[in-house]
Amino acid sequence: MIWIRSILYWLGMAIITPPYAIFCIMILPLPPVLRTRIITGWSRSLLWWLGVTCGLKGRVVGEENIPAGPAMIICKHQSAWETMALQMVFPPMVFVIKRELLKLPFFGWGLKATSPIAIDRTNRSEAQRLLMEQGQDRIKHGFWITIFPEGTRIAPGVRGKYKPGGARLAIALGIPLVPVMVNAGEFWPRNSFLKHPGTITMKIGKPIDTAGRDAMQLTAEVEQWIESELAAMPERGPCYPKK
Repeated sequence: MIWIRSILYWLGMAIITPPYAIFCIMILPLPPVLRTRIITGWSRSLLWWLGVTCGLKGRVVGEENIPAGPAMIICKHQSAWETMALQMVFPPMVFVIKRELLKLPFFGWGLKATSPIAIDRTNRSEAQRLLMEQGQDRIKHGFWITIFPEGTRIAPGVRGKYKPGGARLAIALGIPLVPVMVNAGEFWPRNSFLKHPGTITMKIGKPIDTAGRDAMQLTAEVEQWIESELAAMPERGPCYPKK
């Protein structure tokens, strides 16, 4: 049944994505934040379809910790799930992404319309410059910023290297950090065709003031909170590695 359910999910995604990508191109003249609000309908539709076909849903803990003003969201990255779910929980945001994602057919078209901060990670100095330059522009236009500090999706039970770029940008922009823990990889692992039924948990931590702080210390604080919250999860999903 898991195979059949997963096939139905992917069929739905394949049907809805091409016309939505074309629609995203048509609304490019709209203001960036309004355009992003409209485009998040794609994520909302797929999360609904994920629950219908695969029985995979999510719950959010700590919504009261979301600050009123713009902030830097630093989130654990285990699955494609959080890239959609974060848009449903937080105000309009942009993601810091790898530039090559914009070249993907259909998906890349829609992604470009959301005004992401696209960087080339092979050129560190240029990536840092673009991160600062585009970050200032997105905040000016009313966006929040989301970054995955480990740089890529990490398997459940594994800790990647947390990079300080997000904290450094938050300090430069004068905005707080909001740590976010998710355990989506325990149900929908990286590069997995199968999606297992269950309930993914997203937990939002209290905002961290960045004024006068050191980027490395802030990153270590965020890492400690996220990883300790993951370790304290009372139940594990079916894809968590067995000891």
